[in-house]
Amino acid sequence: MSSSLNAQAFDLSGFQLEGKVALITGASSGFGNHFARVLAAAGAKVVVGARREDKLQTLVKEIQTSGGEALAVAMDVTQIDSVAAAFDTAEQAFGTVNVLINNAGVAVPKMVHKTSEADWDFVVDTNLKGAWIVAAEAARRMVSAGSGGAIVNISSVLGLATSLGHGVYSASKAGVIQLTKHMALELADKNIRVNAICPGYFKTEMNGEYFDSEAGKKYIALTPAKRLGEMNEMNAPLLLLASDASSFINGVALPIDGGHLLMSI
Repeated sequence: MSSSLNAQAFDLSGFQLEGKVALITGASSGFGNHFARVLAAAGAKVVVGARREDKLQTLVKEIQTSGGEALAVAMDVTQIDSVAAAFDTAEQAFGTVNVLINNAGVAVPKMVHKTSEADWDFVVDTNLKGAWIVAAEAARRMVSAGSGGAIVNISSVLGLATSLGHGVYSASKAGVIQLTKHMALELADKNIRVNAICPGYFKTEMNGEYFDSEAGKKYIALTPAKRLGEMNEMNAPLLLLASDASSFINGVALPIDGGHLLMSI
């Protein structure tokens, strides 16, 4: 039995990204910064975007020093002209973007009745409208080039469940999941797959202060895994959905949360 298995060929080349051009939004910190490194290590030419291009230069230099190809672009995901200009720059340098990691996001943790219209606009404009602007631009260019591709929208477990103080953020991330499903349906015949990753709690610049507090530590101790996620635990799901290895996976919202959504009520 074992000799038969050993003799069987398993082709894992689909997880590699050589020949792919990947654009990552919100790449100046947190998940986006990590995702860029992972995709570059898998062979993709990476274009990293954020509102302040200067904050991306260290990341670009580190990828280039490791033997990868990388480019920084200024991009405000809430502005159509800014997004189009970033894609133009990416195409001029590397060709058509055929992998998009739609990661830019913000949060304003407040109870709904204490949330202002400005808070709503800030969160929804970036997390949902921005995700739509960038994904739609990527899709138009993939269709025009006939290249096909993969779009990975970064949602959240809070798009699948509720939590006190995160109503607006949760609404925006739930919208990203529904947007993902609709785009997956509409673009399937163009050889473009659209999926979402829904991270649970990982320590980033956005939430680090809370998780270092006693209240944050107590909360995490109540979750099934009793710990935060480690960034490297995002690598395999990211590579799966960004690469041709997921050629028959489309329209999913994949939680990476250590079973957090399974908590008993």
